[in-house]
Amino acid sequence: MRKETIGGALLLVAALAALVWANSPWAHAYADLRAIRVGPAALHLDLDLATWAADGLLAIFFFVAGLELKREFIAGDLRDVRQAAVPVAAAVGGVIAPALLYLAIAGSAGAARGWAIPTATDIAFALAVLAVIGRSLPTALRTFLLTLAVVDDLIAIVIIAVFYTTHLSVLPLLGALVPLAVFAMLVRRRVRSGWLLLPLAFATWTLVHASGVHATVAGVALALTIPVLRSERTAGPEAGPGLAEHFEHRFRPISAGLAVPVFAFFAAGVSIGGPGGLSEALTDPVTVGIVIGLLAGKPIGILAATWLVARFTRATLDEGLAWIDMAGLSILAGIGFTVSLLIGELAFGAGSDLDARVKVAVLAGSLAAAVVATVILRLRARLYRRIREAEAADLDRDDVPDLYQ
Repeated sequence: MRKETIGGALLLVAALAALVWANSPWAHAYADLRAIRVGPAALHLDLDLATWAADGLLAIFFFVAGLELKREFIAGDLRDVRQAAVPVAAAVGGVIAPALLYLAIAGSAGAARGWAIPTATDIAFALAVLAVIGRSLPTALRTFLLTLAVVDDLIAIVIIAVFYTTHLSVLPLLGALVPLAVFAMLVRRRVRSGWLLLPLAFATWTLVHASGVHATVAGVALALTIPVLRSERTAGPEAGPGLAEHFEHRFRPISAGLAVPVFAFFAAGVSIGGPGGLSEALTDPVTVGIVIGLLAGKPIGILAATWLVARFTRATLDEGLAWIDMAGLSILAGIGFTVSLLIGELAFGAGSDLDARVKVAVLAGSLAAAVVATVILRLRARLYRRIREAEAADLDRDDVPDLYQ
């Protein structure tokens, strides 16, 4: 479950299962399953299963993403400003360009609220595709994509918290700080007992949910309190490992094997022949804006930002990467599945006609981005493999003594 290929495969299977069921004669059963309500009404948590998947299970996904984000900033590639500048700028460009393209296409149609839908990169899906097709590609390519996707997640979290909070209750939000502070104090003392930490985490999530801020933000807030190093004042091997690695190891299988696939199952089921289906996809501004944003906006923004930073600052592209590699990677970043579907629900309301069009567009745009990127990166992988084979053959010939000299 900790392997990227397995997580991506489960995500794909769950999405396909939802699509097949939603377009079968038993589609009403799928809708009824989504609408089943569970949870304590006294805590205002009598939510349907689709909401539990989006607000509850995705909090686990964002918790793991927050751990990865903090690890990158404290002890990873984002720690070095010069090394991090290019992928960070690429992530920012990869958010701005798709948003502008979407607004240019769909903004005048009264759907401007969905501007953030094509800005997200699905870190699980993108890394899974790269892991399958990119075994011979430079390792720097995966590092660049991982850094870009982590920063992209951070931007997505900020967008969700700032632009998609419809109402804000201050008291529950302030109340969430109490269990969050206790949680932070315990993990700073290296407490890892689930009996102590999980109730505090659930209390934080419940209060953030009640405040009107999307509950997945609680997952990130909890993750950022967990120390990456034993002493984060001393960044280096001498500081020793903190609890972040332990919790990431524990929760990544839950995120990849349960949280994300279940969310995909409840989010991806849309009737292809119904409202927002393929019959309207070619002309609907929302659908076209999202597909163009993912397939064209992402690579345009990433490549433009990368070139500008490499051209006008001291930051440089890794020596092992060529611009054609960056082109393939930037198209791969157009896979915006999980977070794009979430933002679509927040923007237009789960189950609405516009939400159905969003699902079709996100599925189509992500699939197209994956296919185009696969073609480019497969060709590059073959080239790198031939170069390595030729170099290995040369080394073998050099090792043979010349008996006739």
